[in-house]
Amino acid sequence: MNFPFYIAKRYLFAKKSHNVINVISGISVAGIALASFALICTLSVFNGFNDLVATLFTKFDPELKIVSTQGKLFNTDNSKIQDLSELPFVEEYSFSLEEQALIQYRNSQQIITIKGVEESFYATSGIEDILRGNGIFMLADEVCNYGIPGIGIISKLGSGIQPAEPFKLYVPKQGERVNMINAAANFNSCNIYSPGVAFQVNQAKYDENYLLVSLDVAENLTGYNNQATAIELKLSDNISVKKAKKRIAALLGTDFKVLDRYEQQEDIFKVVKLEKFISYLFLTFILLISCFNIISSLIMLMIEKQSDTEILRSLGADKSTTTQIFIYDGILISMIGAVSGVVLGTIVALLQQQFGFIPLGTNGGFIVDAYPVNLKIEDIVLVLATVLVVSYISIKPIGKLAKRVIGQ
Repeated sequence: MNFPFYIAKRYLFAKKSHNVINVISGISVAGIALASFALICTLSVFNGFNDLVATLFTKFDPELKIVSTQGKLFNTDNSKIQDLSELPFVEEYSFSLEEQALIQYRNSQQIITIKGVEESFYATSGIEDILRGNGIFMLADEVCNYGIPGIGIISKLGSGIQPAEPFKLYVPKQGERVNMINAAANFNSCNIYSPGVAFQVNQAKYDENYLLVSLDVAENLTGYNNQATAIELKLSDNISVKKAKKRIAALLGTDFKVLDRYEQQEDIFKVVKLEKFISYLFLTFILLISCFNIISSLIMLMIEKQSDTEILRSLGADKSTTTQIFIYDGILISMIGAVSGVVLGTIVALLQQQFGFIPLGTNGGFIVDAYPVNLKIEDIVLVLATVLVVSYISIKPIGKLAKRVIGQ
């Protein structure tokens, strides 16, 4: 066994003549353990929220979404796009066209985003799971055009899922002079009826802003003929999204960008990652303060063991050997605290992940009842590595302190 490590272990667990040294060492271990515990739990909760947000978008957002890198719109008759249907792992795909519009129901008005889609949108998305009402998914028939609003839109307009009157849509005409005399002439408009359903994603971004219409209606309102803002794809079950994304990107080239669900909601996931990183920094700073308590206990230990170090030097131990004893002592304090905190944090995180015993609230207004948790191995490794680095920073001055305290 390494001689300095052996002596350090004896010093740490042996009874001291001054009980305050044991107390300070215990406080150091408890502080590091608490900080490590908090890091594990906090990182796991942010992982849980990240996964929760991901599940909320899976019913409306496609598995892969193709957008242009050259602007908002692209031509649907592009030869590269036509080749998508020949890829064996593309089960369905649908063009979509988005544009802002004014929706009116009786005396109520609201600015929304119309999303024109093809009938295949029903197959490319999971919208059937988020439809509310007694009607069916339908965008057009021989008689009229239909629109499926978000649940928040019908709430604000006061129309209900089965309105008594049609919605009126207005979209500004593109590239025409503004008619100041007849304002209505500046807009393309049409009546949209409800098929008796509305979608509910439980996200205001969708529920309060989006109205699904047919692609033909969107083209007529916007004037963008044979153009789209995106292509939405549904993949076969036997292909990974990552591999499919890579192959499609190679097929389409640099004119298009292929987005998975995380990239489609990049702004939201960036916020979650930023909050996780900031929390990690704050808790690491607390851990650093806890590690500096180690110096206090090591200084007192040096003073108490001064006579022992003189005996060791007389037996042949050099200055670096005696200094390493106290460095190892500090490392042991750090690792005991870190391992204790990580083990306790892992147990609590797994229990919360399995049983959800810590609720989010009691009023039932949340999407989930308990804090979502996802414990990851990389977070455990990160916390242990952080403790090692922070401990090294705090223990590094021990060599110089040893020269002053024990006369080396």
